[in-house]
Amino acid sequence: MREPAFWYRPRSLQSCVLWPLGALYGAITERRMLRKGVDAGIPVICVGNYHVGGAGKTPTVLALTKLLRELGETPVVLSRGYGGRLQGPVMVDRARHTASDIGDEPLMMSRDVPVAVARDRLEGVALAKSQGATVILMDDGFQNPRLVKDTSLIVIDSERGLGNGKVFPAGPLRAPLNAQLARTDALVLIGDGRAANDVAAELAKRDKPELRARLRPDAGAVARLLGKPVFAFAGIGDPERFFRSLRACGIEVARTRAFADHHMFSNDEIAALAAEAQREQYTLVTTEKDLARLRGREGLPASIVPFAVQLEFDDPTALRQLISDHLYKARERRFSRR
Repeated sequence: MREPAFWYRPRSLQSCVLWPLGALYGAITERRMLRKGVDAGIPVICVGNYHVGGAGKTPTVLALTKLLRELGETPVVLSRGYGGRLQGPVMVDRARHTASDIGDEPLMMSRDVPVAVARDRLEGVALAKSQGATVILMDDGFQNPRLVKDTSLIVIDSERGLGNGKVFPAGPLRAPLNAQLARTDALVLIGDGRAANDVAAELAKRDKPELRARLRPDAGAVARLLGKPVFAFAGIGDPERFFRSLRACGIEVARTRAFADHHMFSNDEIAALAAEAQREQYTLVTTEKDLARLRGREGLPASIVPFAVQLEFDDPTALRQLISDHLYKARERRFSRR
């Protein structure tokens, strides 16, 4: 879906009209979050967000994958496979799966880390453990109580923040903010914005740390695009952030086209984009996540350039200490219950 603009306006008639629905939805979600979950038997680190739409969870999961391996762990990502048709449990296989099978994000992440896709998260945990996982990295699922989380890291785009602070559909929040704050172990703020500073301050009162990070473009991708007018397209949570990132690298963005998050491009749409780019002599560029949805297509234009980014933390030592401490405590809790 494409997020409505009124979610990011402080006061709007639409939000006021939808507020009762949001209050009802929030009350149901908050009550559901109180249910007791099932212990996976190994540490579970959840990377989630308070609101619908994109915030940078996938780059955060990949950054944590690298860190966990440095700590001697064997992480496996657990995903519901949003946008895919397979119920699972299934391990993502890039040789035979497409985004329509298991979702774009699992397909993209599977290049770097084993990914288990399962609508039933407990079945996904069993599959991940059968692959030798010592740690489960949950991609999303913060509001779902089905599985006990040992650590919950919440990702927020510091430029966008949480919009009007109202619960869906009146705003972007998935549940009342206080209920979500109470279950948060650390906040990951991406970028240099100030839109989420109030949330960080509230968590600081609860002795929960704030970790700043930023998305760094791949130097090779930037070099490939410099000096060329580009036609950028994206179907992600915040396409404008992608377009801004290109411009911030000194890339000439001549034309843009935004689609809804997780948009499944038709062959005709891609052909039209490629034809327009060729006609105007623009280089066609998109995100890695969008390209994952196009993988395996017949006749996919080879001229589409993926713009790769990775997440870098301002204080990697603090992140390492946080994860190490939480892993130790998670295992200590399980040992003490034996």
